[in-house]
Amino acid sequence: MSAEGSRRAILAAACANLGIAATKFVAWGLTGASSMLAEAIHSTADTGNQLLLVIGGRAAKRQADESHPFGYGRARYLAAFMVAIVMFSLGGLFALYECYQKIVAVRAGEHDELSDSTWWWVPLVVILISLIAESLSLRTALQETHKARAHLSVIQFIRQSKAPELPVVMLEDCAAVLGLIFALLGIGLTLLTGNDIFDALGSGFIGVLLVVVAIVLAREMLSLLEGESASPENQQAIRDALTGTDGVAQVIHMRTVHLGPETILLAAKIAVDPDESAGEVARIIDAAEQRVRSAVPTVGPSFLEPDVLRDTTAEKEN
Repeated sequence: MSAEGSRRAILAAACANLGIAATKFVAWGLTGASSMLAEAIHSTADTGNQLLLVIGGRAAKRQADESHPFGYGRARYLAAFMVAIVMFSLGGLFALYECYQKIVAVRAGEHDELSDSTWWWVPLVVILISLIAESLSLRTALQETHKARAHLSVIQFIRQSKAPELPVVMLEDCAAVLGLIFALLGIGLTLLTGNDIFDALGSGFIGVLLVVVAIVLAREMLSLLEGESASPENQQAIRDALTGTDGVAQVIHMRTVHLGPETILLAAKIAVDPDESAGEVARIIDAAEQRVRSAVPTVGPSFLEPDVLRDTTAEKEN
């Protein structure tokens, strides 16, 4: 996935969330609907999350220096992990708290102003408009990932992607669409039955949804922060490139780790002819590195250690 594609998806999500948050706050102010307040805070949090992704992307572009010799690529993973924290706390926990407060109020006999408000129709209009905007944002994200996903499902893409921005936007947009459906059901049932508990439950379902999505996102980003290896396809391509280099008899062992979405660190021990001169071994290593980067352009720092294959059978007999 190109950086331009990620940027387009982020901007589409940010623009949608900013406008939607404002309209939801207006709807909540006019009717006092708990589901609308939960959704307004959700959209506000999502807007802030887009800013975090942009900040993380800029931080990751800093050049490597003495204190960070391999660069700052993982700043993007950190930003996405912070998005999960914001979604969990400001989005999910707030919605659950609002649900609790509303249920307590209903049980105490307090009547919700939603049913009696002359503006009862405003939340329904806002939800329908928001559904259209969020669906368009989700479609943009799906279009941007179509080529990168290839044969992968959305869930598989989220789990296997090394670039955090589009999976984050996709999860946020999916949560936004489902959250709006919960809000529509909660407010709609309250208006139909006059029972305020449905509005509270709508907020509760939104909270549970955001907590679950935040946990999934945090788990994936934590794995990337801890250091994930290259994909099986890239690992095989690297191995084939090494063994296909003239003078490399075998790959004894190999390790890869993502320093960032577009940078793979490679460390490998390769078997060479023990009779080769030091100059020839150096030539083999240079050729192997060039061949690897041609096969997998995202390979950055590489450390190839020459070694010789030992006859373990003969050693055991002796």
